[in-house]
Amino acid sequence: MTDRTISGTDSSGNATQHGLGVRALLTLITVCAAQFMIAMDFSIVTVALPAIGSGLNFGGPDELQWVVTAFILPTAGFLLLFGRLSDLVGRRRLFLAGMVIVTTFSLMAGLATMPWTLITARAGQGVGSAMVGATALALLTALFPEGPRRDKALGISGAVLSSGFVVGTIGGGVITEGLSWRWTMIILVFMGVLVLLGAVSLLPRQEERRPARLDVPGALLVTGGMLALVYGISTVGSTGWTNPFAVSLLLAAAILLSTFRYVEGRREAPLVPPSILRRRSVTWGGLAGLVTFGMCGGTTVLLSLYLQDVLLWSPLATGVGFLAEGVAAILAAILAPRFIAALGGPRILLIGLLVQGFGTSAMLLLPEEGDLTLLLLTTSALGFGHVLAVVSFLGIMTSGVSAADQGLVGGLAQTAQHVGSAVGVAMLAAVVASTTVGATGTAATSSAAGIRAGLFVGASVTLIGALVTGLFLRGPAVGHSPRPENRRLGGVFGGRGGHSDPEGEPGRAVD
Repeated sequence: MTDRTISGTDSSGNATQHGLGVRALLTLITVCAAQFMIAMDFSIVTVALPAIGSGLNFGGPDELQWVVTAFILPTAGFLLLFGRLSDLVGRRRLFLAGMVIVTTFSLMAGLATMPWTLITARAGQGVGSAMVGATALALLTALFPEGPRRDKALGISGAVLSSGFVVGTIGGGVITEGLSWRWTMIILVFMGVLVLLGAVSLLPRQEERRPARLDVPGALLVTGGMLALVYGISTVGSTGWTNPFAVSLLLAAAILLSTFRYVEGRREAPLVPPSILRRRSVTWGGLAGLVTFGMCGGTTVLLSLYLQDVLLWSPLATGVGFLAEGVAAILAAILAPRFIAALGGPRILLIGLLVQGFGTSAMLLLPEEGDLTLLLLTTSALGFGHVLAVVSFLGIMTSGVSAADQGLVGGLAQTAQHVGSAVGVAMLAAVVASTTVGATGTAATSSAAGIRAGLFVGASVTLIGALVTGLFLRGPAVGHSPRPENRRLGGVFGGRGGHSDPEGEPGRAVD
C-alpha cells in the first residue's frame, strides 16, 4: 500500500483534491485515536489521584506525584530519540511497537496492587507514548501532502490533542466516582486494542527511510538533557524555584542540551541536523507551540483550582465546566484549514495566540462568587484560539521538510507540546503559590488572588508569544499557496503571500 492509495483522486473512496476519502479518513481516525488515547492518559489519572493514594496506600503527596511524573518523564524525554528512530527503522513499525507497549502497561497499571507496580507501569506507558507521539504526526504528514488535505488532517489532529485532555478530566471524575480508579487505566486497554487493529490494517507498509546510523552520543545527550529538564520543571512545580535539587537538575539540563547542540554541529550524521534547527519554521514555530501548549495547560490547571477552591465545585462538575472549551476547540479545528487556506499559517498562528491571550486576560474578571456566562465565554476563547494556534504551528513546522526528516520534526513538535505543558503548569503554579503566601483574607480570597496572578502571567506570556510570532514568522503561507484572490494579503504584517522564502522567492518553504 503506497501513499497514493491513501490520498488518490478517484471516486471509489480515495481522496479528492480537497476531500480526505474513505480510506484516508479511516487512517486519520486511527492515528488520531492513538493521539487521543495518549492525551487522555495524561489527564484521566489526575482526577483519580486521591482514590489511587488511598487504594494503594501511598505514603503521601510526594510519593503519589510519581504517578504523574513517571509518565511525563519518558514521554517528553524520549520524543526526539524516537522521532529520529522512526526515520531510520520505519514509522509504522515504531507506532505499532508503541501502541503495544502502552496497551500492555495500561493493563499492568489497572491491575496494580502496590505503589511501585503502578509507578513502573506508568513509566512504561510513558515510553510507549513517546513512540506513538513521535510517529503519529510524521505518519499524518507523510500520508497527506501539503495543501488542503493536510490542513484538514492537522485540524482534526489539533482538536483531538486538546479535547483528549478535557475528555480525560471529565471521564476521570465519572469513572472514579461511578466505578473505580482502575477503570481509568483499563479503558485504555480497550482503546489500544482497537487502535492496533486499525493500524495493522490501514497504515502503509512502504515508507521512505533515512539511510544513516543512529547518532548515539547525540541521543544520550539530548535524552539526558530532556529528562533533567522535565524532571527539574516538575520538581519546581511542587517544591518551588529555590529548591537546590530542582535548580541542579535545570543546570544539568542546560549543560547537556548546550553540549548536544555543540556536538551535533560536528557530527557527520547528527541526530538533529543543524540545518533543521536553523529553519525559521522549526525554531519560531516550535517556540509558538511551546507557548500555546504551556500557557493553555497552565491556565486550565488554574481554572480547575478556581472552580474547586474558590467556587467549591465538585471534581465532576469541574470537568463538565470545561465542555465549552472542548466544543470551541472542535469548532476551531473545523475552521482552521479554511482560515489557513485564505490567510496562511503564520497569520492564523498569530490570530490564535491573540485570541488565546485575550481570552486568558478576560479571565482576570472572573469574580469570587462566580459568573457562568463569563466563564463559558473565556474558556471558549481559550479553546478556540489554542486549537487555531496548534493546527497552524504543526503545519508551519512540517512544511517543506523532506519525507526522511518528518519523524524528527514530528518529535520536535511533540516535544514542544509536552515540555511546554510541563513548563507552563510549573511556572503558573509557582506564581500562584508565591502570591497566595502573602495574601490576606479567607482561603477562597487568597486562592483567588493567587489564581489571578497566575492568569496575568499566562496572558502576558501568550501575548508576547504572539508578538514574537508576528516579528519572526513574517511572509509566507505555509504548506501551500493561499487561493489566488487572497495572495495580496501577504504575510503576518504584510509582504508577499503564497509559498515563498523570507525574501519572497516563490516555491520555497520557510527556513
